[in-house]
Amino acid sequence: MKNWNISHFRDIHVHAATVQEWSQDYSQLTAGSTESSLIQLTTARCHVFREQINQRVVQHGVAPRDKMCFAMPITVPGAIRMQGREVDDSSLFFLHGGEEFMFHMPTGMELLAITFERELFEQALAQTASAKEISQLLRQPVIRVPAQRFADARRRMLAVFSQALANEVPDHAQDWEQALEQAMLGELLQLMTDPACDKHQRTPSSTRSFIVEKCHRLVTTEMIDVPSVIELCQRLQVSRRTVQNSFRSVTETTPLNYLRSVRLNGVRRTLMSTQASHLSIGDAAAQWGFYHLSHFAAEYHALFAELPSQTARAAIGRCAHA
Repeated sequence: MKNWNISHFRDIHVHAATVQEWSQDYSQLTAGSTESSLIQLTTARCHVFREQINQRVVQHGVAPRDKMCFAMPITVPGAIRMQGREVDDSSLFFLHGGEEFMFHMPTGMELLAITFERELFEQALAQTASAKEISQLLRQPVIRVPAQRFADARRRMLAVFSQALANEVPDHAQDWEQALEQAMLGELLQLMTDPACDKHQRTPSSTRSFIVEKCHRLVTTEMIDVPSVIELCQRLQVSRRTVQNSFRSVTETTPLNYLRSVRLNGVRRTLMSTQASHLSIGDAAAQWGFYHLSHFAAEYHALFAELPSQTARAAIGRCAHA
């Protein structure tokens, strides 16, 4: 029997934690209150979700293991980077189960994601005449498809998703689930087998994205002794101008603003996952390299539109505003 839910959130971390099976962190990069929506539907062998977020976000995590994970943008209001690749509104995203990912999502973007059990997908792939070519395509995280064909497939997949949500209690649940799974599989496989889809395309990760992602990882692994932008330049052996241009291109902000925002999101996750009696705000901030409490509080308020003392100190799963 399928299950589904529609949720609305005022916190990006609650949103991220609610996406079923995905181990990931979302970091809010633009200032202001968050408003987001998440619609999820799960069958025995497939998970489909549609999400939209009113802030610019960087998503970092690991795809569900033993799955084949696809996503397609619905609306693209700004620059997108998936696994270091530039993305447009006719790009299909793909991740193997267990693969680490980093996705830069612009303000207001809407996304449809479909995750299949690996066995289900491989069985369907084996029945196509282009199985070998598609397997080659799936060695990369971004697959470009002719715009009109992509738009047509997306429209049909969204229609299938909407119909599934409307059909709350089907008479023959198992048959209905299989029909949904096969419809989604069929659309994706047809997109990739289409003669107009270049089976030999290769989109390498950009140097600018590599610099941003390396800095992101250094700052989140060395939380207490946070390297400065100058120190990051020295470690990467690149000029400050190169780092500045890389962040402007990929994240649409400065290195300082981006890395501070990522750390502030780290503090917020820490606060939301602990009780005040177990960890003070000052200690949580210090864990992420913020040692001047008044400066920290002002920066926190500027990003999230609330003071650290106003952040709910509870298990993340109980903070959703549905």
